[in-house]
Amino acid sequence: MDDRVLEQFYQERLEERLIACIAKKNDLSVEKAMDIYYGSRLAEKIHKGTGGVQYLDYKVLSDILSDTEPELFVMEE
Repeated sequence: MDDRVLEQFYQERLEERLIACIAKKNDLSVEKAMDIYYGSRLAEKIHKGTGGVQYLDYKVLSDILSDTEPELFVMEE
């Protein structure tokens, strides 16, 4: 495996853990957590590797997401 393949694998696993953490912490379905994550600016930063954010722990990233993009967590009634 080359470095690019390993990086992609790591990123996919990070996203899986992050989405599961978002769902659990906020009592949401995995589908809703996916919508939140993939609709966030944080997802773009992780995808692009901006500032090394993709190497942070998924729990820390979950906290960052809820702190910096709280509007994503507002549930429509």
